[in-house]
Amino acid sequence: MPQGIITTLFVMGIVLLAIEIFVIPGFGVSGILGIAALITGIFLATDSLLEGALFTLGALIVLGIIVYLSFRSPRTRRFWQKFSLSTRQTSKGGYVAPKPQYEAYVGQVGKALTQLRPAGTGDFAGVHLDVVTEGGFIGPGTEIRVILVEGTRIIVREEKTFEGGGARLRPSNE
Repeated sequence: MPQGIITTLFVMGIVLLAIEIFVIPGFGVSGILGIAALITGIFLATDSLLEGALFTLGALIVLGIIVYLSFRSPRTRRFWQKFSLSTRQTSKGGYVAPKPQYEAYVGQVGKALTQLRPAGTGDFAGVHLDVVTEGGFIGPGTEIRVILVEGTRIIVREEKTFEGGGARLRPSNE
């Protein structure tokens, strides 16, 4: 096989991979074609299929070691940080992971801490939960009842009370 074709495959593979990394986001056609051109160039440069496979495997191992060492080196660490997000979602920042035990709150009565129009925060025995109404507005301080839980979505309804006795009425369409 002429050396020009093999060299062209290597150069074309590197250029296509560089385009994939620095120009086109994601992993698409240019990345796949670049990898295919590099592997084809390796196999054409060797005398046998086994030798080509060993060179490809050796190149992947060396590449893995180089990438690992570049993560460890303070000089190149800044380069890799450009490819990753540096922000964190902490509970101090207001990010809360969903709790799967929300079904236990069905039927419980709590208090709206914020305006629910239709989403807001409710307090149920000291536990603050993100809740959603059925579509209406509920003011802060109003008693609310959990009527339905769909995954992490907690649906509430205003809890109706008598003016005189304070006895709770259950809504008629439950």
